[in-house]
Amino acid sequence: MDCILETRQLTKEFKGFVAVNKVDLKVRRGSIHALIGPNGAGKTTCFNLLTKFLAPTSGTILFDGEDITKESPVRIARRGVIRSFQISAVFPHLTVLENVRVALQRQLSTSYHFWRSEHSLADLNDRAMHLLREVDLERFAALEAVELSYGRKRALEIATTLAMAPKLMLLDEPTQGMGLEDVDRIRALIKKVAADRTVLMVEHNMSVVSSIADTITVLQRGATLAEGPYEVVSKNPAVIEAYMGSTQTELVGAH
Repeated sequence: MDCILETRQLTKEFKGFVAVNKVDLKVRRGSIHALIGPNGAGKTTCFNLLTKFLAPTSGTILFDGEDITKESPVRIARRGVIRSFQISAVFPHLTVLENVRVALQRQLSTSYHFWRSEHSLADLNDRAMHLLREVDLERFAALEAVELSYGRKRALEIATTLAMAPKLMLLDEPTQGMGLEDVDRIRALIKKVAADRTVLMVEHNMSVVSSIADTITVLQRGATLAEGPYEVVSKNPAVIEAYMGSTQTELVGAH
């Protein structure tokens, strides 16, 4: 298996509380891999370890076969490990086009020379519009981001993530708080952008996970409970027990 990302015995403790407990994770290149689990299972903490927003207590993180455990968040981002967050993070009073263009500026040697003429950024417009077409936002290019619906703001965030040229996209709850129409839009969008990229996602919506994830890792109390395709994981008695209650019906009946 060609793994783009691997963790070995990845562990994070907070004053005696083990939030992530010896997790061995293998993300296959070109796949959509989902992390699921009940609230408090350690999913977002795991994301924070992978992007070095948190330092692991022990264990190893490998990306493209290289040990990145001790690298800085900036260095890891430069390698192409780019994440989104649970809360949409766009510049509300910049236009949709300008939001993507800001993300593209990192490719220039003058990335943070904000005093330069706006005309110096014109070369980025074509690339920005291409990314907006990819997420079906081209017709909103001149609109201020604050005017977008919640679902389209998340689509814009995916466009800005794509602008960072990710090798591995980490999506944290990409459909959280969305209505059915927006969920369907983002589900289709993730499937589309994953055609030639690798995606690791934390997601609670089992209908989304079951329909697009190639592999699912189930966490419980910080440890791996089960792993495999949805058809296998959803029938695992330990997984069903972990999801007892309203989520159990959703897990087993997502298809």
